[in-house]
Amino acid sequence: MKGLELAEKYYEAYGRKMLDTQFPEAAGYAAAGLAGHGSECFGFDDEISMDHDYGPSFCIWLPRDVYARYGERMQEAYDALPREFMGFSARVTQAQGGGRVGVLCTEDFYAGIMGRETAPDKLSDWLAIDEASLAAATNGRIFEDRGGQFGAVRERLLGYYPREAWLRRLVQSLAKAAQAGQYNYARSMKRGERLAAEMALTDFVRESMHAVYLLNRTYAPYDKWLRRGLKALPSGAEIGDMLDLLYTIPDPAEAWEGVAPDAYVYHLNTDDGRVLIVEAVCSVIVQMLNEAGLSELRDNFLQNHLQTILEKI
Repeated sequence: MKGLELAEKYYEAYGRKMLDTQFPEAAGYAAAGLAGHGSECFGFDDEISMDHDYGPSFCIWLPRDVYARYGERMQEAYDALPREFMGFSARVTQAQGGGRVGVLCTEDFYAGIMGRETAPDKLSDWLAIDEASLAAATNGRIFEDRGGQFGAVRERLLGYYPREAWLRRLVQSLAKAAQAGQYNYARSMKRGERLAAEMALTDFVRESMHAVYLLNRTYAPYDKWLRRGLKALPSGAEIGDMLDLLYTIPDPAEAWEGVAPDAYVYHLNTDDGRVLIVEAVCSVIVQMLNEAGLSELRDNFLQNHLQTILEKI
């Protein structure tokens, strides 16, 4: 059973009654659900995930003033709930996974994930928060929100980036993808710098996926789950399959033998299958840019789209 489903069933069986009968004065301010860090909050958990941070559990979020008055006693009541539920034993928590469930302060929850207690207002504040943190702050499921404070912050974040922040993030990812996959990879292979080439390829994989998330107006999770989350996106999901192929290409070193170093140019060595895949990925991204009305260019070199996108701000 997925962690989110187990958490909701556990809350329905015990959590709501605990709030209503033991803490009627505080219950009207509470929100309950499961969100934050952890594969179960993204719905990505599986049998492998069950060895830690898995088991019947949920979160109750309280505003700071209410948490100060009731948090400790409510946590004691939470800890007294049945440890086993529906055949699942108590949650096994690693040290770094502590504090993710139970009774939590709303402001501290958001501050712990994204470095601030409320949704950002200014452009600089939006750009200061990495995407993975915004993904963790908005994932999971809220079973109910009686007080509205927790949900108000969440809904503002789910409204996504303001346009300028969105486009600047997109330009940043496209620039990194172009630099890594369409320039640094080839230059490194020509020099025989295999480790540098592999690092460039990894950067391209990461940033091209980030660009796809941005074009779908969806916060990208941290690296471990980028590929998994790509499957659920409405457009560009096929890029995941294309990127998978990069790691099935036999050693491409021979394709670069005798290729002379050149000037600062966008060079295509089509004898290297990885180059072909990189270009195919970039072609899909360019098509997505065109369809989104962010660039009219058909140029496959992502770098050449950046100024056009910035002009859309």
